[in-house]
Amino acid sequence: MAWRTLPRSSTLSEEFATQVVVKSRSESAHPRRQLRLKLQRAALYTRGSFVISKSNALAVEALGAWPAWHGGQLTLVGPEGSGKTHLAMIWAAQTGAAVLTGGGFDLADLRGRPILLEDADRAPADDRLFHLINMAQAGASLLITARTAPRSWPTDLPDLRSRLNALPVVQTQAPDDVVLEGVLRKFFRERNIKPTDDVYPYLIRRIERSVPAAYDVVSRLDETADAAQRDITRALARQILEHEDKTLGLFD
Repeated sequence: MAWRTLPRSSTLSEEFATQVVVKSRSESAHPRRQLRLKLQRAALYTRGSFVISKSNALAVEALGAWPAWHGGQLTLVGPEGSGKTHLAMIWAAQTGAAVLTGGGFDLADLRGRPILLEDADRAPADDRLFHLINMAQAGASLLITARTAPRSWPTDLPDLRSRLNALPVVQTQAPDDVVLEGVLRKFFRERNIKPTDDVYPYLIRRIERSVPAAYDVVSRLDETADAAQRDITRALARQILEHEDKTLGLFD
């Protein structure tokens, strides 16, 4: 099957009540000392690592309102890399939801339980989605993530069309400075790296505003610093990004 069950935890309203505070830039008593180990921490979709800001606060509030969603449904819409999956997986863990990431699922196994349907706009809007929406309206719960609003999804089923048009929607925006700094710190921390403090504002002003872009630049900095036996500094970040700009310029 294409879904897995995540364990239940405490009530959603209590969990979302505590916001994440981004660590101060003075978190290291020795800012130029770095701990760089080969062993990396596993990346997890935890509440503690989700950074709340103006770009996603409305979505956090909407998910925190579960189970009082209108019709038992909510669609979380936003650009790629805006934290939709992270936020949705927190909800799934707290509710014990079945997580659907593809079309191969058995509706009979899902009745009466919370459901998370990921990337719904990347799959055909067919009778399976129609039945999932109906199940939610009959007392289950359905959280959908997508890059585009349900009103824009093509379908040949008139009944499904009306249901898609009626789905409640909340949006996440592209990561702002608060979120970008938070995820950069998270990705460096997972690699047991402490870059110099001036690396963060330098990267925030220059990288694409998405979580994958933050992950990519941290990976490249780690690999380059490891190969050259250098600390991760603003100078190294500048070298990485300028090299990228020159490489991209070859294809202009």
